[in-house]
Amino acid sequence: MKKVPTLDIRRYDTDRDAFVAELGAAYREFGFCCISGHGITPHLIDGAYDAFQRFFALPTETKMKYHVPGTGGARGYTPFKIETAKDSRYPDLKEFWHIGREIDRNSPFAAVMPPNIWPAEVPGFREFSYELFDALDLLGTRVLRALALHIDLPEDYFDNKIDQGNSILRPIHYPPITEANIPNVRAGAHEDINFITLLVGASAEGLEVLTHEGNWLPITSEGDAIVVNIGDMLQRLTNHVYPSTTHRVVNPQNSNARKPRYSVPYFLHPNPDVMLDPLPQCITPDNPRRYDDAISSHDYLMQRLREIKLI
Repeated sequence: MKKVPTLDIRRYDTDRDAFVAELGAAYREFGFCCISGHGITPHLIDGAYDAFQRFFALPTETKMKYHVPGTGGARGYTPFKIETAKDSRYPDLKEFWHIGREIDRNSPFAAVMPPNIWPAEVPGFREFSYELFDALDLLGTRVLRALALHIDLPEDYFDNKIDQGNSILRPIHYPPITEANIPNVRAGAHEDINFITLLVGASAEGLEVLTHEGNWLPITSEGDAIVVNIGDMLQRLTNHVYPSTTHRVVNPQNSNARKPRYSVPYFLHPNPDVMLDPLPQCITPDNPRRYDDAISSHDYLMQRLREIKLI
């Protein structure tokens, strides 16, 4: 049976050519790879998860203090049954919180990247979540360096295109499922919007990826591995060399359905002014240019947020 590979990113420093080749092959095949050896400590991951669980356990009226209507959930809290996968009849069974990049408020991007909101009721929330944001941002930068080399770009090609990226850390709570025959799933089939997504703690069952053959392949990470997948912005920039693969979070068919599920994806975005035009290196006779219209990453993001009913 096919399996999404787990690769040790320390090999980027010790066995670079082979690592880059294996990583590129994994993404061309699945759009997904599990990354181990990343150095993000269990203390940080466990501390962040603990803070997030304490937030989600607060009364609804307390959490709703941090819901900012009309912003697409860009910062703060988004309650249950708002986000809806594109073309899905049913909203997802989840609530979540958004933490964004802290930028200088004089930045040209300040208008589209608001300041963070922090829940006063949860000690440690701010410290753990932003330290995790930074750690995943650094890891994502390393993954993108390897992906750049795989398509014959300079290693640092992406560095100055993501240093002010509109990236999001999203702690998610999927509640216990108590009703039989519920039509909603925890997260409907979808593709991510951004460059790459790094998912911390995907050890709980439910995440599935759609293969080229049209089968749903379960992914659970092993040990401390972080699941990293391609988003639509990178798919577009690389003219589909790196595919953004459809995935979903299904409801468990066992007693785990009656347990809450938590996950923490980090959506690594390019800077808002990056143009998502296919790279010349990714246009070949076998893979002709797929997009003729120019669009910035910010305009693309707004278009997609409307589709999933967040704005």
